Amino acid sequence: MTATTGTLEDASLFKRLILPGLAFKAVVIGGGYATGREIAEFFLPAGPWGGLAALCLATLIWSVVCVVTFLFARETGTRDYRGFFQALLGRGWIVFECAYACFIVLILAVYGAAAGAILYAAVGLAPVIGTLLLMVAIAAVSAFGNSGVERLFAYVSILLYGAYALFLVFALTSFGDRISLGFRSAVATPSDWPIGGITYAGYNIIGAVVILPVTRHFTSSRDAVIAGIAAGPLAMLPAILFFICMCAFLPGISHEVLPSDFLLTRLDRPAFHLLFQLTIFAALLESGTGGVHAINERISAAWLTRRGTALGRQARAVIALALLTMCMLLAQHFGLVALIARGYRLLAGILILVYVAPLLTRGVYSIWTGEHIASGSRDRNKPRQLRG
Repeated sequence: MTATTGTLEDASLFKRLILPGLAFKAVVIGGGYATGREIAEFFLPAGPWGGLAALCLATLIWSVVCVVTFLFARETGTRDYRGFFQALLGRGWIVFECAYACFIVLILAVYGAAAGAILYAAVGLAPVIGTLLLMVAIAAVSAFGNSGVERLFAYVSILLYGAYALFLVFALTSFGDRISLGFRSAVATPSDWPIGGITYAGYNIIGAVVILPVTRHFTSSRDAVIAGIAAGPLAMLPAILFFICMCAFLPGISHEVLPSDFLLTRLDRPAFHLLFQLTIFAALLESGTGGVHAINERISAAWLTRRGTALGRQARAVIALALLTMCMLLAQHFGLVALIARGYRLLAGILILVYVAPLLTRGVYSIWTGEHIASGSRDRNKPRQLRG
């Protein structure tokens, strides 16, 4: 095998097995995860050990649902959320469309609020400036379609994992004794710790559908299974590292708007403080881009069907800016803490009902039997077995 051939195969393997997990991470890390606000909301109340257990539970849920989602998308030949839910829910797909619209508006508003808070904490500029910078950056990247979005997922992931690893190292050297004390002196774990993990997994799992465009690289059902299993740990690893660091300052850190900035201040490393804030901004960019890109792909598919041409870069940018403008106004009105505390729990319940429950029942049955009910599905008479 030549060096060139080996390089191409390595790239293909990355796109088939790793890229979906990085894309999923890109969507779920968002404003509340990257800033630590979601972790404080859903995991810190259970204490150090209960929080870790809830994080592991959420990771397991993500992997299971990603596997089934990727398999169902492959079996039905769907690469956007509209086609996916037409296959899964039939005429009821419109219910998910409404839920997804609420999801996109909420998460983009959270990202906008987080960007504003980060820029204010980092350099003291008005929050609206950070919100506007994020909006323009998301629109610019979204305009380039699949190729631009996939490159963003790959490059930002390298920065992100590196920054979180450094964060853990610095935290252990600066206040590792407090982290150890936090785990040793933890009181009894509340019995309701699974609720935090299920709730957190519930509203974030929609990321598995948001990233369907990147599953076009799959060549077999085996690819879908491996990529789905890997997606949960790839997405949750930074959160687990961050949670461990946060346990050093329980219970006070639970009430911080930006737990990340609270910890960075105590590290007392100005250069890393700025680097990590930029990393969080990059995480917001990839998360927001993932959500907007899914909307663009949905519109592009309908545009192609009706007009016979693909959606151009200018149109993608205009759609992104229109959507983001509405969401960022909400961000300025409500703020980060209120958006996460009030909106996410309700959204989790809705998405479990219209996505997870049908997927793990009708979706699993459909994968197993090879029977699909949708205009965009494959031949219903094909052999009832998973393809290799």
